[in-house]
Amino acid sequence: MITPNDFRFGTIIKLEDGYYQVIEYQRIKIAQRRAFVKTKLKNLITGQVIEKNFDSDETFEEIEVDRKKGQFLYSEGDNYYFMDLESYETIFFSKEVLGDRIYYLTENLEVTILYLQNKPVNIEVPTFVVLQVVETQASFKGDTMSGSSKPAKLSTGLVIDVPFFVEVGDYVRIDTRTNSYVERVL
Repeated sequence: MITPNDFRFGTIIKLEDGYYQVIEYQRIKIAQRRAFVKTKLKNLITGQVIEKNFDSDETFEEIEVDRKKGQFLYSEGDNYYFMDLESYETIFFSKEVLGDRIYYLTENLEVTILYLQNKPVNIEVPTFVVLQVVETQASFKGDTMSGSSKPAKLSTGLVIDVPFFVEVGDYVRIDTRTNSYVERVL
């Protein structure tokens, strides 16, 4: 059993109506009141994200999931197909279950497939992925102000802010936890 104080990114717990993965958490202590933990939880089966507050002394059953290496193969309509690299079985997930993870999927990307009671329920993408910039504003002389950025559309449809020196055709490394630019890849 764990308490909300033990929550970490990726912790999976059982709530009354399903299995949820912690995607955000914040411990809050207000003067002369009990501490509580504010969370964002993602349902592993449906992909629905909920926000919920917990008293810091509540207890939950932590769920152990099996993690197996997998590889993204292709998408067809709203379905995304993966191969389990141990059994070579083809598995598919719907766009609703994967949520924003679809913006990081490129052909042959290695992912982690989550199994709950021997049934594939979701995936985890790598912390960093490399994607190509397909659309952004042209840079011009004088764009040197530090901390400045411009929007860029990447090959998967994801739109992020990048520094002014990044141009169409460049490859950039993205942090999938924060949806943010890390560096330009040469």
